[in-house]
Amino acid sequence: MSFAPSPSAPRLEPFRLRGANFNLLVMRLLDHRVEAVVPALGDQFRRAPGFLRFAPIVVGLDDIQARPHEVDFVGLVQQLRAIEIVPIGTVGGTPEMRVAAQGAGLPPLRMVGAKEEEVPLPAPSAAPPPPPPVYQAPPPEPQPQGIAQAAMVIDQPVRAGQRIWAQGSDLIIVGTVNRGAEVIADGNIHVYGRLLGRAIAGGQDNADARVFAQHFDPELVSIAGYYAVREGLGEAPIGKAVMARLVGEHMRFDPLG
Repeated sequence: MSFAPSPSAPRLEPFRLRGANFNLLVMRLLDHRVEAVVPALGDQFRRAPGFLRFAPIVVGLDDIQARPHEVDFVGLVQQLRAIEIVPIGTVGGTPEMRVAAQGAGLPPLRMVGAKEEEVPLPAPSAAPPPPPPVYQAPPPEPQPQGIAQAAMVIDQPVRAGQRIWAQGSDLIIVGTVNRGAEVIADGNIHVYGRLLGRAIAGGQDNADARVFAQHFDPELVSIAGYYAVREGLGEAPIGKAVMARLVGEHMRFDPLG
């Protein structure tokens, strides 16, 4: 007796690609010398290791006052990875500067909603080829007038190791943000308890965002990419009710009540 072979099971697709938005730090290079940048960044790393360890970093090129061949992008990538920071690409800068960075494996990234620019490929060299382009989602559709974006409300403490992100809205924490925890919002952050961990407000470069806390004692506070660690809070009223906001490129801490 013979048996017909059973049909093979259909193969599942091995992967899917889709666009997505991510909250990334941009490191604006104000000094093109690697020996000046990396030690200073390493000092910040030691002050807030939980914030920067293995963090994906975008390198901002707009403020570099140097010629492309004077910037050691290969050395910058290697030394950043040596201190457990992961550079993934660049923004801004001249076409020549972007080409130099791309030759070191740092492709130019496009901000969501920004016009895409053509960047010539670098000449062939012994350097490794650049990684594939980053796929990004289109900007979100604007909300109809008269309809407010609801805030995300967390009605329990945020434990060490937890990360909460309110995408496209404010974040309200009814309780304590413990040390080692991280709360992120594209809008404002309100903590009706103790803020002991890290608070990152103003995603999408929203410099008008603010951080409110009934008991202000954070490991790190950040608004629109500008941040201060615990040792750099200066005259901030630690342990009091505080509103943190940006004035230009400087963080200001005002008492509440």
